[in-house]
This record gives sequence, C-alpha cells and structure tokens, in this order.
Amino acid sequence: MSEAQEPVGVGQAEVIFDDSQGRQCSVVLSADRAIVVIGRGSEADIALTWDPSVSRLHAALRWMGAYWTLEDNGLSSNGTFVNGKRLAGRHQMRNGDIVLVGETSLLYRGNRGIGQPATRESGHEPLAMRPTDAQLDVLRALCRPLAHAPYAVPASNRQIAEELGISDATVKSHMRELFLRFGIDSAPRGQKRSRLAQRALDDGLVTSQPD
Repeated sequence: MSEAQEPVGVGQAEVIFDDSQGRQCSVVLSADRAIVVIGRGSEADIALTWDPSVSRLHAALRWMGAYWTLEDNGLSSNGTFVNGKRLAGRHQMRNGDIVLVGETSLLYRGNRGIGQPATRESGHEPLAMRPTDAQLDVLRALCRPLAHAPYAVPASNRQIAEELGISDATVKSHMRELFLRFGIDSAPRGQKRSRLAQRALDDGLVTSQPD
C-alpha cells in the first residue's frame, strides 16, 4: 500500500478502505460535492457493494463549510461506528478517524477546513497524532510474543483480534492507521509489522517485559 498523502485544499479530505479483494481504494472528498453517501447500493458515492451488512443507504459525509461531518440518522440497520463508538447524531470528522460500517472499515484523512492548520512536519508528532487507547491496546498485543522471545514474530491480526475481543476488520483498520502515524506505510509489506513493533518498543509505548 502506497503512503496516503493528506489532501491540501480547503474542504478536501480522503476516505481510504479495502475492497473485497483487499485492494486499497480511495475516495477524495471535496467541498464542491457537499454530501457523500456511503452505502451498499451501486448509486452510493462510496459504494461498498460486497458487504451485505452495509445498508443500501448507510450513512453520509456532509461538508459544513468549515469541516466534514458524518451522520447516520437511522438510515442503517446495523449502525455506524466511529473509533469504536456507535454514532449517535452527527460527528465532526478528525484526521485519523476510523469509521466502521458493516464489516468494512474506512480511514478518514485530511480535513484542512477553514481555521484548521496543516499538520506540522517535524521530528515529533503532535498530541492529536499519538496513538489512541485502542491503538495502544493493539500495539501491546502486536508486541506480546516479543516479550517472551526477542526473535519471535509479532502477533497476527487474528491473534490480536482474539486477545482483544474485536473483529479482524477493526484490527486491520487500526494497523493501517498505525503504519501511517509512524511513517512506515511505504515499507515493504513483509516488514511493516516488525518495524511497527520495534518502533513501539523503542519509543517506550510498549515494554518488552512479560506480563
């Protein structure tokens, strides 16, 4: 997966997700199209036609003049979740938000709206870009095998999902965002997990001591 670049125009953002074949898809949001519908129907702007647990018209992203919001308003049968919490009413989108509709996770990137500064490029991440509590749980589970054997392989998505009691799709979304946050998304596919685990240990986010 190539590194996702943050959109630069006012009102521009990007929604990233994997299709049924595991291929990365990207839909660019622009202020000149104020409503973007997410659903299973082929007429939806973000059409997740392969996911039977997504409603035909599931949720909508709406440009509010200064930022994007996500709303469900009872459109979906199974609900919409943002960062693990069920959406109630309207949610103001933030860079790095993970949206779950049915079994499909969507990563939201960008949102340089009016009055919102660009992310700083420096050697230190802004507070808003540090891992969330849920992502720290994923990092701990990823590194768990290394606490018992330094040359072990980091945990798989399935192992992490079983340990944390969450879905494989949720783990996959968290991992994608962590790759982006740590700047290793462009690393070779077979090295990303090991590099992420090593970064988590080096930065002190996870200790190598067994539980």
